[in-house]
Amino acid sequence: MKKFFGKVKAWFVAHKPTKRRLIQLYAALLTNANLKGFFTGKIYTGDTKKMCVPGLNCYSCPGAVGACPLGALQDSLAQSGKSAPAYILGILLMFGLLLGRLICGFLCPFGLIQELLYKIRTPKLRKNRFTRVLSYFKYVLLAIMIAVPLIYAGIPSFCKYVCPAGTLEGAVSLLANIQNSDFYGMLGYLFTWKFCLAVALVVASIFIYRFFCRFICPLGAIYSLFNKISLLGVKLDKDKCIDCGLCVQGCKMDVKHVGDHECIQCGECISVCPVQAITWKGSQIFLKNTTPVGQLVVESGEKIALLELAKSNASVAVVDAQTDGVSEESAESAQSANIEAESEAAATDGQQAAGSVQAQEEASEPAMEGAKKSGRMQAVKAAFKRPRFVVEFVAWVVAIAVLIGAWIGYGVRKEGGVSVTYGVGDKCPEFILQTYKSDNDSEIFSTIKISKVTVINYWYTACDPCKAELPEFEKVYEEYGGEIDMFVVHSWSALPGNGTQGVQDFLDTEVDKNGRAWNSYKLTFAQDTQELDTYSQLGGKYAYPMTVIVNAEGKITFVNQGPCSEEVLKQEVEKALG
Repeated sequence: MKKFFGKVKAWFVAHKPTKRRLIQLYAALLTNANLKGFFTGKIYTGDTKKMCVPGLNCYSCPGAVGACPLGALQDSLAQSGKSAPAYILGILLMFGLLLGRLICGFLCPFGLIQELLYKIRTPKLRKNRFTRVLSYFKYVLLAIMIAVPLIYAGIPSFCKYVCPAGTLEGAVSLLANIQNSDFYGMLGYLFTWKFCLAVALVVASIFIYRFFCRFICPLGAIYSLFNKISLLGVKLDKDKCIDCGLCVQGCKMDVKHVGDHECIQCGECISVCPVQAITWKGSQIFLKNTTPVGQLVVESGEKIALLELAKSNASVAVVDAQTDGVSEESAESAQSANIEAESEAAATDGQQAAGSVQAQEEASEPAMEGAKKSGRMQAVKAAFKRPRFVVEFVAWVVAIAVLIGAWIGYGVRKEGGVSVTYGVGDKCPEFILQTYKSDNDSEIFSTIKISKVTVINYWYTACDPCKAELPEFEKVYEEYGGEIDMFVVHSWSALPGNGTQGVQDFLDTEVDKNGRAWNSYKLTFAQDTQELDTYSQLGGKYAYPMTVIVNAEGKITFVNQGPCSEEVLKQEVEKALG
């Protein structure tokens, strides 16, 4: 049994996560701290969703507590008209100047997913000249992503047609929840395309290191522009560098040199450099004596294979009691050696007493265990005396406290601020919402009064199924004349950062599938608000479109999550009319 537990311990020691992996995991948990969303199947839409997280993390993920920078950028470009979207550009500039692609290496949840996929034991495709050329494709995609929203307002092209994070973190997470089973009826060709693309990217990430990051991700392309000037990251001392090429040889990204635009600042090249020419920016200020212990130095121009260098470094043991950088392992080994020497001496002395050897050995076991424990305690005390260890320890304690606080905070919050929801058979409350001007509506605010049968349809400008059914809704509205009212209410949360002016521009400039201008419709276009969130009050689950029908007595008679055909709409209106 002792051997079994020894093997288990050895396995955990051999496979323990690195500090970078722990930081990646922490960042993923913190940016998806709304754990409650995975159980309720609802998207968090609170105040923190107005802010962008650094890495690629889908807005529609049930756990997401912030907006995705790419989604916010595309939406702001689509809605800003001729003016520059200063807010999101300022956020990206701040992230870039502070961290650069350090975000890719440490803070991006989707980067973590790809690295874990790459750990699956399969033959791997190594980097080569072809992958280096292919890595420039993400810059082409970035240019397209910026151009499409500007030319075709309201179309977040990357999020809508490409982003695998949106498919895996958002769509799949929502569909996996049994409470969202009614979403399956809304899936169409677009989801099929994105799901197949996401599966292809997942498979590619198993064989190619960070496939999406290297060849596709526009966010990485943006951050790469700041790599050379970012405050944090890795740096190369050219005066020390001997051009041995070990850093480039060992890097799995398509770098030509340390810190170039393809470098994700993971820092793994620091331990590989034989002359300590690679360090962290600002390490002299924040860390003391960060020089790796026992690192070999090679002569100028000498080439050493990466594996041989690793073995050489691993075999070197330098123990210097006067140096702050002495390793805990070396100290513990020295303690163990002293303890073993003392026990051997005690055993030798004991052999002089005939017949008492076994008794003395048994008596010495508790003493040896006590000595080992004492040695470990001394090593721990010595570690706590080091400034670097204390800083790291305190930082992790604070970080874990923040994470637990976020879990608790998002866990006890109210769902979207809505305390009461209404369903079929309930009396529908009256809402006062802002309306958009059209040829048939010049009011600024309108009250959704339930004095006759009322149809409320929820939509947003980039939702193709929403726009496709509106012509059929207007036919029904015209057919029943003054017998019914019909409101088309735009979501406040479907497009982060979307203002009323963006919707008004859509109505004034866009046309429907038949070429008819949207502002010529006789429907009343209104805007939902975060404070009221009428969509959630009427049972919405953040999937569009949604249709609600209320009879003349004010009772809800029909709620449909998803597209509603003209025939079904007529049938339900007839039922509401009685």
